[in-house]
Amino acid sequence: MLKTLSVLIFAAFFSFQGFAQTDEDGVKAVVSKLFTSMKTADEQVILSCFADNAIMQSIIKDKDGKNTIKSDGVIGFAAFVGKQPQGAADERIVFEMIKIDGDLALVWTPYQFFYNGKFSHCGVNVFGLIKASGTWKIHYLIDTRRKDNCK
Repeated sequence: MLKTLSVLIFAAFFSFQGFAQTDEDGVKAVVSKLFTSMKTADEQVILSCFADNAIMQSIIKDKDGKNTIKSDGVIGFAAFVGKQPQGAADERIVFEMIKIDGDLALVWTPYQFFYNGKFSHCGVNVFGLIKASGTWKIHYLIDTRRKDNCK
C-alpha cells in the first residue's frame, strides 16, 4: 500500500511538472495570441496582449524613400483589426530569437502579412515584453514593412 502511494505521488509530481510553463513559453504564448486574435478579429483579446501604455511603431519609407517612424495607439489598432472580417488579417510569424532577463523579454519575429488571402507585405517585428503579476504583456512593438526581399 505504501509503495503504491509513493508511486502515485511520484507520478503526480512529474505529471504536474509537464504542465509548468517556462518564461519562453509564456512569451511565445502572448505573441502568438496576438496574431491569432488578429486573424479572428477579436479586439478584446488583442487588447489583453498589451501592457498599459504600450507603444506600437512601424519603420516605413516616405515618398522620398527616407525612413520614418509611424506611431499607432494600441486601442486604435485593436479597434481597426476588430472591424475586419474574420480571417482577413493573417500575419504569419517565425520566432527567430527570444531573450529573457527576469521580467524583461525581447522577441524577433520575421513575418509575412496576408490580407484576404493575398500577400500584402513582409518584414520583422521586434517585441519588448514585461512580466507583471506573473503575466507577460507586450509593452513595445516596432516593425519594418516591405513588399520585396521576403523569405
